[in-house]
Amino acid sequence: MSSMSNVAGLSKWIRTLPNAKSSVLMIIILSFIIGVLLFLLQPVNVGNGLEDFFYGGAFGFVVFGLPAIITGSTDQLWVESLNGINLKAKHSMFLALVSMSLAGIVGIIGTAVGLIFNMDLFFNSILFACVIAFGFNILVILATTRIKLFNSFVIAIIQPLLMIGMLIITSFLNNIDYIFSLGYITTIFKVLIASVIFLIAIYAFISVVESPMKKNLGFGAMEILSYFILHMNEGTNTIEQLFDNAGEAIDTLVGVASFRRLDGSIKALFLSPCVHPGPLGDIGGSNMPTILANSFDAFTMVAHGPSTHDFNPVSSDEIVKIEDAVRKALDNMEYSPKASEFIRYSYKKANVGVQFFKNGTIMLSTFAPSGSDDIEYAVGLAAMIESQKELGTENNILVDCHNSFNEEKGGVLPGNPELFQLIDTIKLIEPLDLEHDIKIGCYYTDLGGFDKHQGIGESGLKTMVVEVNGQRTAYVLFDSNNMELGYRETIFNAVKDLDIDEIEVMTTDTHTVNTLSAGYNPVGTVEKEKIIEFVKISINEAIKDLEPVEAGTNTERILNLKTFGPNNSTELISTISSIVAVSKIIAPLTFIVAIIFVIIWIFVL
Repeated sequence: MSSMSNVAGLSKWIRTLPNAKSSVLMIIILSFIIGVLLFLLQPVNVGNGLEDFFYGGAFGFVVFGLPAIITGSTDQLWVESLNGINLKAKHSMFLALVSMSLAGIVGIIGTAVGLIFNMDLFFNSILFACVIAFGFNILVILATTRIKLFNSFVIAIIQPLLMIGMLIITSFLNNIDYIFSLGYITTIFKVLIASVIFLIAIYAFISVVESPMKKNLGFGAMEILSYFILHMNEGTNTIEQLFDNAGEAIDTLVGVASFRRLDGSIKALFLSPCVHPGPLGDIGGSNMPTILANSFDAFTMVAHGPSTHDFNPVSSDEIVKIEDAVRKALDNMEYSPKASEFIRYSYKKANVGVQFFKNGTIMLSTFAPSGSDDIEYAVGLAAMIESQKELGTENNILVDCHNSFNEEKGGVLPGNPELFQLIDTIKLIEPLDLEHDIKIGCYYTDLGGFDKHQGIGESGLKTMVVEVNGQRTAYVLFDSNNMELGYRETIFNAVKDLDIDEIEVMTTDTHTVNTLSAGYNPVGTVEKEKIIEFVKISINEAIKDLEPVEAGTNTERILNLKTFGPNNSTELISTISSIVAVSKIIAPLTFIVAIIFVIIWIFVL
């Protein structure tokens, strides 16, 4: 699996947390259950069986639940007062819920082990559970809130100390036989020392995973994690500042095909910027296809030009530079009312559908039905230069249809066999004269409100039907990140009965859909039949919209576009992938050692 696949796979951990009220309810229920289970393992006879049951539940709520509710309510206020981020009410209460649950599980296991070996480990097990709760608290707070170490320690230790306090109170009020053999101060000191051991382990772990990224890119893994969570929670793009500081300015290309009505107004634009719509969510250029399309009054399709994550804009503000290049291309556009028919060529895995317009072509490239990912910019540029030489046309707009997803298959890079297959396919193309009038029809649909859950971005589905010499070709564009392997061919078969002769389906490669579990989230993994019905509707409606137009093509340079950069993007992805791989070894090792020391400190010394 590629580094990018490893990183994309991390999104499976992204979940929507329950609201604070739901977490409080779960705290009450689970703490009651924890108390009951503890008293079943360590019976304390205070009455009949039913009374013991409710007494155990009350004990669990007071010792485990009440501290969780208190800290869940106050941690958010502490973090906000220290100018921290990310810990809103529902996050604070959920953190308290998880910490309490971990403590309860550890307490139950420890008491059960004591029962098996005929040892009284009830009290020490709860002390150990308090330390585990602290460890989880400090890890989450340090990693996500951007507050200092000491402040994080103070906030994280409150819940464990409250648990100990409640345990002391309930023990003495009810005369439990195993009242502390240690004094109060000694007990609290024991927990504090154990917590410091965990703190050292967690700080060492964070320092190790932070170091490579800070050294290579100037910001740490925890920094990017915390700002990414902030983006997910509040929609802020603070994370773009990190990318901007590490980014590089590049020059790249955008291909523009314009279709003008006979009265001189533009009916439709077909754009193929060699800029990658990433990295994910609404960060950087992830929503570029929609933002760029909305910059123009005419119906606008923003296809995926040859580019990889190296060419991710560092912020959405950079997209205006693409718009400027498109407008410059339109100012210098030459139109003709004539065009060629749409013809397909293929060589081995490479397939190219081509249509000639004034001064250039639209070339739709795909490796379907074989799996593929992004065509790298250098590969696309080589193909465009080859097409200029072979076809004698100046403005050849190459589109990476991005319609055959295979997670195990990387992008098309220089030196890959696919590069030469693409170039050899272009060599097969025969230049065609512009002999026939053009009609086009357009249609947009949001697919009935489909969204990220169906792999559909904000621009939904856009279809343009081009009619030349009686031949109708449907250009179908999903605002999606790639397409499930084989779904392209399924769509082709489904529209055979429609009044069209050719069709190609494409995706914009928007990364706004990548914030969900399943990582890439290509279109066609769910709601297959419903989506196909919308494709049929869009084609039929576009046919109804057909009218005579003039067409022109142009390519223009996008100047000084701030992107991740050819080196930084690869560095970021590979570093994150390496951190994930190394953490799988270091994290268990670090925490196992810390747990061993804490167990010795609490249970032995």
